[in-house]
Amino acid sequence: MSLLLRPLFEKTSSTYTYLLADMKTLDAIIIDAVDETMQRDIAFIRELGLNLKYIIETHVHADHITSSYLLKRYFTQAKIVLGSVNEIMCADILLNDGDILSFGVYTLSAMTTPGHTNGCMSYVVGNQVFTGDTLLIRSCGRCDFQGGSAEKLYDSIQKIFTLPDETLVYPAHDYEGRTMSSIWEEKQFNEMIGLNVDKQIFVSRVNKIKLDLPKKIHVAVPANQDCGAKKL
Repeated sequence: MSLLLRPLFEKTSSTYTYLLADMKTLDAIIIDAVDETMQRDIAFIRELGLNLKYIIETHVHADHITSSYLLKRYFTQAKIVLGSVNEIMCADILLNDGDILSFGVYTLSAMTTPGHTNGCMSYVVGNQVFTGDTLLIRSCGRCDFQGGSAEKLYDSIQKIFTLPDETLVYPAHDYEGRTMSSIWEEKQFNEMIGLNVDKQIFVSRVNKIKLDLPKKIHVAVPANQDCGAKKL
């Protein structure tokens, strides 16, 4: 068995797209694909001769437009996947906690991890977890729009922390050039929630964060609620 994992970076929003494939069957999935880098992703999938089965979103993003809809036009057999809380009509599959998708001999297990938004999901593949904007490297997602809740975010990260310490963490963003972490590292060194910080302190830390809204939020959210089709 041979699992291909390729983190692919979009620099404007500092977003990581993840392409995973079983290199024996060539079945593949892509997580958090971005409109601006769609042609790169298509070329890479075609170069490797992959059969794209699932186009997966961790949540409805506010800082970029997804390429889900357009990718499905190129790879017509692929299915668009989100968490069921999102109730996105353009999705082919809406996942609940514990649901499983297969690609080749590999499985993806869905975890509901609300907090950054109410519809956030994380996905476990083997000893890897793709955490979206829920758990970042040494940080966590903001909670001040799209039904965000610092209390829910704390519970979601604690849920992620039940994974084995050696599990590798792949977030949707990093602004320092880092590509991955581990559950053990984040338990020890995460500045927001590491070292068993209690819920009250975490909530206070998160709620003190004051950031400008994402520049594309008023365009990206409506577009992403239609899987990126509204950009056309």
